[in-house]
Amino acid sequence: MTMTDNDLNRSSPLVVFDRLEVGPTKVERKRITTPYRLVYNGKEEQIDLIYSYEEEVFDPSDPASQNLADMMGAQVALNYGLFCRHIIFHGTLDETDQRFIRDMAENTAREIYVIKFLEPNPFLKGEAALLEAEKKTRYLNARLEFSGFPQKPKQLKWQLWSSNRERHVILSSGGKDSLLSYGLMNEMGFDTHPIFVNESGRHWFTALNAYNHFKQHIPNTGRVWTNSDRVFSWMLRHMPFIRQDFSRVRSDEYPVRLWTVAVFIFGVLPLVRKRKIARVLIGDEFDTTQRLNHKGITHYNGLYDQSRYFDNALSRYYMRKGWSISQFSILRPLSELLIEKILVQRYPHLQEHQLSCHAAHKEGDRIHPCGQCEKCRRIVSMLKALDADPARCGYTPQQIQNGLKNITGKGVHQESAGVHHLMYILEQKKLIRLTAAEKRKLKAKPEIMKLRFDPDRSPIDAIPMELRTFLYRIFLEYADGAVQRIGRQWKEYEPLSDPSLHRLYSFELDPAVRAKPAVQPVEEAGRSHIWGELTWSEAKKRFETMDIALLPVGSIEQHGPHLPLDTDAFDAEYLARRVAQACSSPNPLVLPLISYGVSYEHDEFIGTISITNNTLSHLVYDIGMSAARSGINKLVIINGHGGNGPALNYAAQMINRDAKIFVCVDTGETSDWDIYKMIDTPNDVHAGEIETSTSLAVRPHLVKMDQAPRSVPQFSSRYLNFTSRRGVSWYAYTQSVSADGVLGDATKATAEKGRKIWEVMIAHLVALVEDLKNMTLEEIHHKKY
Repeated sequence: MTMTDNDLNRSSPLVVFDRLEVGPTKVERKRITTPYRLVYNGKEEQIDLIYSYEEEVFDPSDPASQNLADMMGAQVALNYGLFCRHIIFHGTLDETDQRFIRDMAENTAREIYVIKFLEPNPFLKGEAALLEAEKKTRYLNARLEFSGFPQKPKQLKWQLWSSNRERHVILSSGGKDSLLSYGLMNEMGFDTHPIFVNESGRHWFTALNAYNHFKQHIPNTGRVWTNSDRVFSWMLRHMPFIRQDFSRVRSDEYPVRLWTVAVFIFGVLPLVRKRKIARVLIGDEFDTTQRLNHKGITHYNGLYDQSRYFDNALSRYYMRKGWSISQFSILRPLSELLIEKILVQRYPHLQEHQLSCHAAHKEGDRIHPCGQCEKCRRIVSMLKALDADPARCGYTPQQIQNGLKNITGKGVHQESAGVHHLMYILEQKKLIRLTAAEKRKLKAKPEIMKLRFDPDRSPIDAIPMELRTFLYRIFLEYADGAVQRIGRQWKEYEPLSDPSLHRLYSFELDPAVRAKPAVQPVEEAGRSHIWGELTWSEAKKRFETMDIALLPVGSIEQHGPHLPLDTDAFDAEYLARRVAQACSSPNPLVLPLISYGVSYEHDEFIGTISITNNTLSHLVYDIGMSAARSGINKLVIINGHGGNGPALNYAAQMINRDAKIFVCVDTGETSDWDIYKMIDTPNDVHAGEIETSTSLAVRPHLVKMDQAPRSVPQFSSRYLNFTSRRGVSWYAYTQSVSADGVLGDATKATAEKGRKIWEVMIAHLVALVEDLKNMTLEEIHHKKY
């Protein structure tokens, strides 16, 4: 019998625990407690993972609070998928949570395998220190199980968080990245919340100088306390391949853990929710987003949870949960050295609190760096290269001298180009001594002091639109220009004159908070998912990795005296493109819009153009069959006009019958009930509060609010109410119900309501598409519903 990868995984010398059980989490108003039970060698031991807050952030009776707490409690466990046969999560974790946990556990297992066991690791001993690289389809040894213990969890309701995009949280520490991020966002005038995560143990020393300053002088500063460091150490003491004196080994890295930033981010989310914050900023720069290959094993160099890929994965997770927040770093185009330069020269009052040393110690009221570790010599060397004084943030003259001396022998953990350029500057300033041979090898890397825009690592549109111009102008004041990655070369680049500067940000609806210009649905980044823009050879390549297509169908019909005739067509295409853009890579393909629909009910209003049910159904059928022949196995029809429903459903049936592919039609079914809770108008059917609000959010220049009517229909029977759960389908000419063509109250529409409605629709359809991406046709048909 042939052993599977999973069988091989479980026979690995790394699998030392029978079972790790996590939860259920106990929720209090200012605290959560998640038990971690470890079962191995006939023994069972337990420790509690704790998060506590300085203010009330949870409601123990609220299922949403319980769900968030259970996700927080699960994050530490994602580091141990290599070492357990089973990991059981007890709690109210829905399908979106479970998929996120599975994906991140698998990814983290691979990263730990490569970075901690195939590369040198001073903490290892025995057989585990001698592992040879083995290429596998998956590296997660543990079987993950989810249980609603001790009783079946309450049904969680999907609900959009209320958030304000003027509010930003900075995941804060004493490091240069978070200090600079705060300085920039504060200078822009945003409501900025620096939140520090107080991890038990000496690691908190790193943040203490900055925290004390912020707590005394900066409004909205917050602190989250967690004992996650103690849980990590507790797990290490049970691992036979880890040196038991690990706490005394001088190293700038953790023995095995690599899923750390998420432990902090999820700890901050209760404050994000309570304070209605819309954006989570982490402080990572250009060289944290990497894709490497180790003897045939692709990985992220152990930096996945500091990469742009991580930001996008979390933003999609938030979207699917309805949490109405996005996550990003504003520093992606910057090198470490350029970050340090901007911080030193623009915000010296913040830089003096910089501390990155994990071996720091306390003297009086201040925390001081050790002056010996890799991080210390890196900070000292960068500050000296910038003609700044390391003494301002706590280094003694002797430590500064030793830092410069040791950098030539011990080096620093930085991208190779950054190391070369740093050494080049130090040598030019006569701050270090190199041999003649070392000097000959040394070359300047001028791109290090430029803004670097890379399509994967740091695209120009990786942050919300209204932040870009302000930030890039500041960066250019300190940088030596900007470059763009073209193939393997850096080319000179003018970011402020690039039309891409105005592309939509993938994880939010409207491009600006304060000023909302007209938005056209044609500004997606990386438009390789737009079917009509591909060459046939490009399309062939795309179909090798993506078998989902979105087909937007609308109508040209009257929408009252205040909305344009193409409202349904525009909305269907806008929704399809925003959904595709927000999905994970590879993105689903978007077919060209079908603008015309079955709109005969509006024929008495000038400007309406209608086609028959037969015409529409035949057209969609032909498109679907052709798409299937090209390789599409899942077709999602996004319908912008309810009158198209019968024709589209018939076409979907026929495509399914003849092509045997999956076809579905969404006319709002995934989101309508959530939307109706967000509006005030009963019987809002056509061109009323909903459609006027969504138009105000993205095309305000085409909305004539001074002509917006209130025409709420009063039905003679509740069974004839178009929005009733018990309503029957019936048909009538619109003019017989409404003289102005509106069925609803357009006067109650607002752009803010429209933004929320778009977020709900996009989030649900992204969730549907992501579900489809993870299933074969066979799994779609045979999974239990």
